[in-house]
Amino acid sequence: MSAANGAGPGPGFGTGGDWAALLGVKGGPAIRPGSSMPSSVLLRLAGRTVLVDAGLGTARAICDQGVPLTGIDLILITHLHSDHYLELGPLLHTAWTAGLTRPVRVVGPPGLSAYWEGFLASMAFDIELRIADEGRVPLAPLAGIEVLEEGPVAAPEGLAITARRNHHPPIEESYALRIEGAGRSVVLSGDTAPHEGWAGFCRGADLLIHEALLEAGVDALVAGLAHPDPRLKAHILRSHTQAGEVGRIAAEAGVGALALTHLVPEGLPGCEPAAWEAEVRRHFAGPLHPGRDGMRIGL
Repeated sequence: MSAANGAGPGPGFGTGGDWAALLGVKGGPAIRPGSSMPSSVLLRLAGRTVLVDAGLGTARAICDQGVPLTGIDLILITHLHSDHYLELGPLLHTAWTAGLTRPVRVVGPPGLSAYWEGFLASMAFDIELRIADEGRVPLAPLAGIEVLEEGPVAAPEGLAITARRNHHPPIEESYALRIEGAGRSVVLSGDTAPHEGWAGFCRGADLLIHEALLEAGVDALVAGLAHPDPRLKAHILRSHTQAGEVGRIAAEAGVGALALTHLVPEGLPGCEPAAWEAEVRRHFAGPLHPGRDGMRIGL
């Protein structure tokens, strides 16, 4: 496997081959000058284009991969933390203004349909105006919201998708995904702490895209907030996976390569790529991609 050099491939990169692109690699919803963007992943496999999660910045990041917003075959939302679905409505609206006229399947946890209905209500004036004034098709039917459940997920032709409930308290409806096609397999952890059977779900994947945290940086992260609160640290430590443990899971599962995303903390002193690699390398010796926005990993 190989990763694109630089921050991202840029316009015109195109959709050739099979690959996974880390559109945003920051854990959590807050951004600051110079930070990465919240997590989302674009996967091109067996001729299909699948988006997993839609945090802030997703629409721009998709275009930077050379992929039109009208070219997405399926959108999967792993759980209802804002950094994983905040831009779903704007993404679909922007795709609509860019010429989308066919329905796009959107599969996510219970409650996602309420978000979509709320977004449509908040944009009703603009949507109705564009339909009447510009001749656009109705927007509402273009997103077929379906409930994500553990087990097989109906997938575009050529793909097989399996969802597994992960461990991300206090959210119960939170999922990891295994996506297979063209003889290749990619596992996406979603947000999760280690849990029983997790390495088995990842076993033999060509690429494991896993969230990661550096505990040494969590205190600095919390202290730097305008309103620091010990509950945030408690949530991070009980709901996510330390980088060293990610390496252990990848080694136990025998994955072909490992990519780190949803980095917590991100961009702070002591949290450079070398720090993440040092923790993972305690257990995993295979190809490793400490994530950065726009990184494309060939399969």
